Amino acid sequence: VEKIEEQLASLRIAKRSTLSEKPAYLLDIDVSKPAQSESSRFVAVSCSNKSIRVYNRETLNFLREYSSHPGILNGVRFAHTCDSIVFSACSDGTVKCWDVRLATEKAVQIFRGYPSNVFISFDINCNDLILCAGTEEVEKDTFLVFWDARGITDCAGAAKEPLGVYSESHNDDITKICFHPIEPNLVLSGSTDGLVNVFDINKDNEEDALVSTCNSDSSVSFIGWSGKDYKQVYCMTHDEGFCWWDIAQVDTEEPITLLHVLDVRDAVCTENDSLCYLVGGLYHEKADKLFLIGGTSTGNIHLVGCSTDGLSLVGALCGGHSATVRSFCWDLTDESLLTGGEDAQLLLWKPGAVERSLTKKASLKIASSVQKRVRVHNSCLKSRKK
Repeated sequence: VEKIEEQLASLRIAKRSTLSEKPAYLLDIDVSKPAQSESSRFVAVSCSNKSIRVYNRETLNFLREYSSHPGILNGVRFAHTCDSIVFSACSDGTVKCWDVRLATEKAVQIFRGYPSNVFISFDINCNDLILCAGTEEVEKDTFLVFWDARGITDCAGAAKEPLGVYSESHNDDITKICFHPIEPNLVLSGSTDGLVNVFDINKDNEEDALVSTCNSDSSVSFIGWSGKDYKQVYCMTHDEGFCWWDIAQVDTEEPITLLHVLDVRDAVCTENDSLCYLVGGLYHEKADKLFLIGGTSTGNIHLVGCSTDGLSLVGALCGGHSATVRSFCWDLTDESLLTGGEDAQLLLWKPGAVERSLTKKASLKIASSVQKRVRVHNSCLKSRKK
């Protein structure tokens, strides 16, 4: 574990994307899954200007952009078995799929929801067979919508209709969906109702499919799987709380809660630079260790280690971003980290890297009316909830 922490602490900026003519907040990042042991070739970023941008993974050179007017694009995911297929949920009630090898800006496949659906979260399972999207609450209804995603690698066919929905397990916006990394039938959902649900979609109906429900007591902003064989789940909340559960203990007498921190900002001691917000988490499989990523309004990034005894600061990445960091992607193939933020910059960090250009970019905090879905972090200076 110490080696992993040293590696994280040694991350330095290797590459910096060139700024777009129309800067936008970088809200979500994913890298293409390596095809047959090649290194991943593409990075996709969802932006606050309703677009998805695609970059070369090694150089961070901009390749192409997809927009989806009038819908707002939420989240971005590459297929697991084809490294050129990328998806995004859209507020117009669709999940759109693009092939980054093609020059066209048209979606090659559209997965259509029901008329009232506004999708704000989604994921695709580890064998690319099932796609799931979560909706905003509309007239007291909120849905997990499922599609058969087979055939995406052929990039052909008309708009796909849903296989079905789950509608009883959440009663507010479904903010996050996360399929299990190795079990294609398990999916995790998080909502502003505070619940984190685990479903086994092989079951015949929603009631039987609901394996466990964990309550964070606050609006859920991020969810993930962790632990050996990924039998643990965790979440972060919009008021910077953290919950961690062992769902293997669900049918035993043992408590399932591994750790519950009401406010991570109060629990993590930093020397000069207070932790202001959480961005997300990453589970390091080789080290069997869960890390959280947070930051400051000036763009510094904090790496926080998790144990059942509590949280501890591992290190800080400074001098990269000049405003709030909103997104990251950890790439285990080369231990690198991609980060994006409100300064419109996409950065690639690698252990021991040296950035060629030493001129630090000017602050680029963007004054734009970012859509309401974008999370507003509490200022460090505001009095914290006790």
